[in-house]
Amino acid sequence: MTVVKILVVDDEKKIREFFSDALRSKDFEVETAKNGEVAIKMIDQNFYDVALIDLNMPKIDGMFVMKYLTENAPDSIGIILTGYATIKNAVEAMKLGAFDYLAKPVKMEEVLLIINRALEFRNLKRENLALKNQLKKKYQFENFVGDSPEMSKVFRIIEKVADTNSTILILGESGTGKELVAKALHYHSMRRDKSIIPVNCGAIPEDLLESELFGHEKGAFTNAIRTRIGRFELANGGTIFLDEIGEMSPHLQVKLLRILQEHEFERLGGTKTIKCDTRILAATNKDLDKLVQDGKFREDLYYRLKVIPIEIPPLRERRSDIPLLVHHFLEVISQSKGKEVYGISKEVVNTLTEYDWPGNVRELENIIERMVILSESSTLTLQDLPDKIMKRWPEDNTTDQLIPDTGISLNNSINEYERLLIVRALEKADWVKNRAAKLLNMNRTTLVEKIKKQGIQKPAELDG
Repeated sequence: MTVVKILVVDDEKKIREFFSDALRSKDFEVETAKNGEVAIKMIDQNFYDVALIDLNMPKIDGMFVMKYLTENAPDSIGIILTGYATIKNAVEAMKLGAFDYLAKPVKMEEVLLIINRALEFRNLKRENLALKNQLKKKYQFENFVGDSPEMSKVFRIIEKVADTNSTILILGESGTGKELVAKALHYHSMRRDKSIIPVNCGAIPEDLLESELFGHEKGAFTNAIRTRIGRFELANGGTIFLDEIGEMSPHLQVKLLRILQEHEFERLGGTKTIKCDTRILAATNKDLDKLVQDGKFREDLYYRLKVIPIEIPPLRERRSDIPLLVHHFLEVISQSKGKEVYGISKEVVNTLTEYDWPGNVRELENIIERMVILSESSTLTLQDLPDKIMKRWPEDNTTDQLIPDTGISLNNSINEYERLLIVRALEKADWVKNRAAKLLNMNRTTLVEKIKKQGIQKPAELDG
């Protein structure tokens, strides 16, 4: 446990000794300064979690010390103590950054309460700052994994349009990272300090989506027992992300078009016009051109949304990014799950690179997570791959499919595939070697030798 360090600044020796003894008895580390000049030197040389500062001292008073502490040690907490309390002094101390202002004589219980509150406040502020920095770092487009020409083009567009108010339509298959792009756009815009409100238009029933987006007045419909603020109002000054926009009904398309044109709307059942300063980002995995041709999506809304389109390519069209994503997910997931899985064989990476990934990046991340959790080794091998990916080995007969452009190690591939077959046979035979040998059409002694050579061991949970 970290010891809290406190500086007591007071020109009266008895008061310094009183606070020192009382605070040390509560396991605080305490240092004292007999005047403001000494206090400033000590603040320059040391860090103090809390400074208890007497207001009235000769030459350099408590107000000056408080101001100096705020400017030179902003992570320290200042608390003013005085026997001459006035409202004017209290206001001035708070303006200079004091956490609180206490009039002498004070009870030690009160001082301890204020110190603990101040420390809690400081810790909360640190956590919020850390979370905000993590959030910004998470959605920095420079840190998106991928260096393929296709993704480099996406990054360049994000960089150009993020800090604008332009409406953007993000296009791409499910799992390509459309919401990640939307958040990168928001956190690199002038609206970054406001909220980004996501709405999945395909996951909310049509009869509820209007109320969800625009809110409703009390009595607007059955069970509308109170007025409700919609997502557009919540996102005022910030960004709203309309995912699966292609699922929106024609009726709601009209209301959305009005917001884009007039920046205003009414709540469901209401008559008051509400102004709306909200940036709209939309996304879809559907072919909106075809929906327009089929009369299922308004053409005027389509062109309003598609001011700046960003098309995210599917993973199968940027295979050079797959090895980078694999190693990225391996590192992140291993750490988050507390698993010591650090390596992955070249054959596994090559196999993952050749897979078509219908679920795109989201599917790849899920596969790596599954492999990490189930792996019994520090390195992922072919036997850790799910059946739906490994079935390519026996079913694919062309060298074009088996051998990627990056090449493979024939010996390593044969050894890994042999290990995989042996493990599958042992599992099918309940780890009875005689039965496994028959499944593989080999002598038991040969199988035992190969098991030893491959270092294959029966899982611990199957023993006993």
